[in-house]
Amino acid sequence: MAVYTDVSDGELTQFVAEYDLGAVLSCKGIAEGVENSNYLIQTEQASFILTLYEKRVKEADLPFFLGLMEHLAARGFVCPTPIKARDGVALRRLCGRPAVLISFLEGLWPRTVEPFHCTGIGDALARFHLAGADFPMRRPNDLSLPGWRRLVEATRERADEVAPGLAQELADELAAIEAAWPQDLPTGVCHADLFPDNVFFRDETVSGVIDFYFACTEFLAYDLAICLNAWSFDDEARFNPAKAAALVQAYQARRPLSDAERHALPILARGSALRFLLTRLYDWLNQQPGALVRPKDPREYLQKLRFHRTISHAEDYGL
Repeated sequence: MAVYTDVSDGELTQFVAEYDLGAVLSCKGIAEGVENSNYLIQTEQASFILTLYEKRVKEADLPFFLGLMEHLAARGFVCPTPIKARDGVALRRLCGRPAVLISFLEGLWPRTVEPFHCTGIGDALARFHLAGADFPMRRPNDLSLPGWRRLVEATRERADEVAPGLAQELADELAAIEAAWPQDLPTGVCHADLFPDNVFFRDETVSGVIDFYFACTEFLAYDLAICLNAWSFDDEARFNPAKAAALVQAYQARRPLSDAERHALPILARGSALRFLLTRLYDWLNQQPGALVRPKDPREYLQKLRFHRTISHAEDYGL
């Protein structure tokens, strides 16, 4: 279960007493998520998510993340909103951690992705980008080229434990991506982690997007490339052209890509596959004894990365 910090009944009661939400009726840890401690809280008024931010989330970044949620919600994008206490402040402290209550969204994330899910997420991503176009805050992407270089170096000595020759393959891949990486594409606020477990559906309709803690200022088409990797492959990491086409065509219908973005999409997809391969590899090689969350297997993204090397045109993704 993704709970790294235990909250006692007394600490929780004292924390919630700072809000006008009534008494706490129930509290349970949430299994999904690997970055923070999350609890589902039921009060006399409604249900909420309590998040305690652990060490991998920088406290200085929290105003960006929470401000983005408020901004998007104000423009009609369905996402959680931070709940302010009686003093008008949402970001607080609990058990020595930064903490926040956010609104609870109804819906289920798709365990099996179908093409209609991809249509929904393509449209939702375009709406996210359009709604965030006038968001005034900026946050650099810590997991772009310089971050990938650090992870390649940090995993070099043990990468071959995961797959023979992986260390050299990663070094060669990073060099190739650095040489081909675009320099001037439309930029804006990106979710940067829009995986199926961060999107809720009710029937065939997106009912909400959650987990904004990798959001950053980045190439908008890079966000689309992340979604291609997250939604367009089956459980065996095999590419599904129908899912990819549904995703990119729904995005294109609401926010048309420029010629430069279309041209760059294959290298962006390759780069985003490398990003998740490297972070999963680092976590796999640095598992903490007694950890309750098992890191994800990085070999899934090694297979996806190798697939993207075979792609040279955006048309191959369905555009």
